[in-house]
Amino acid sequence: MKVARWHGVKDIRVEDISEPTPAAGEIKIKVAWTGICGSDLHEYLAGPIFVPVAENHPLSHDKAPITMGHEYCGTVTELGQGVSGLSVGDRVAIEPIFACGECAACMEGKYNLCASLGFVGLSGGHGGFAAYSVVPARMVHKMPDDLSMEQGALVEPAAVALHAVRLSKIKAGDKAAVFGAGPIGLLVVEALRVAGAAEIHVVEPSEVRRAKALEIGATTAIDPTSTDAVAAIVQATGGVHVAFEVTGVPQVLPQCINATRHEGQTLIVSIWESDASFQPNTAVLKERQLQGTIAYRNVYPAVMALMTQGYFSAEKLVTKRIALDDIVAEGFEALVAEKSHVKILVEAPE
Repeated sequence: MKVARWHGVKDIRVEDISEPTPAAGEIKIKVAWTGICGSDLHEYLAGPIFVPVAENHPLSHDKAPITMGHEYCGTVTELGQGVSGLSVGDRVAIEPIFACGECAACMEGKYNLCASLGFVGLSGGHGGFAAYSVVPARMVHKMPDDLSMEQGALVEPAAVALHAVRLSKIKAGDKAAVFGAGPIGLLVVEALRVAGAAEIHVVEPSEVRRAKALEIGATTAIDPTSTDAVAAIVQATGGVHVAFEVTGVPQVLPQCINATRHEGQTLIVSIWESDASFQPNTAVLKERQLQGTIAYRNVYPAVMALMTQGYFSAEKLVTKRIALDDIVAEGFEALVAEKSHVKILVEAPE
């Protein structure tokens, strides 16, 4: 079967490998759609970040080259021994987390903070840029009948956004800022609407993405290349209660902190390619808080329930659909060259 595998920086190859077979406790899935994530783009441009290269990952037992793709959904085609609660033909969204189940975080139920955390399609396993995938049965969630397969491919990134907002201090009626209106940033805007934020101020250089942010409910959308974004936010709000950093751009982190009010919070959602610095006194003198967030835990059912209500709409967020053969030129390189794209979905080959 055809797959897209990471071999190195700017070296993703579409190759033929054998179809995987499910072992005990696993299921085989005919992949439908897989999204290209910002994490995938980081691996393409500056990896390895999550991809294991020198040694096998302790949970996937794989190392590069690995089949990429972790934002995906599909249809169950085969059940491994001992799998119950699922049937051939079930449409499922994949929660692609490798967790050991034994470390302190896992024992507390916080499996996204596992000491050996990994992701299918980044840390090994049978990723979604393929015709078929095999994953542990515990990684899949049945999709509601009225959700499309394209929506299924958005469950994973929407879960990132919903978990970030749940982890934040935001309360109904609070004011928020979102720095970066890429796919996750826009999904954070929608999650903030769900949480009852009274104002949502978005900072984004792309005109197309600013327009999209306003379309899905942002109060304002500021171009940081022509406006002092922090000054504009502080003037409008007196400082927001929570700022979400969703760019991974070093100079943006201090802007997020400075956009918050006293005792405000900055939620760092991005995965970073390099260091970022800020003046600690900006946090100390206002008793501000910095909080990191990674992935999600226990939110897939809530995400899909919200999707049935019209949130996290694929119709609004998907800007391009491509074939696996075109994943480099029309996918990764397009995302590098054209900041107007929001979410690109890759259709699985037959």
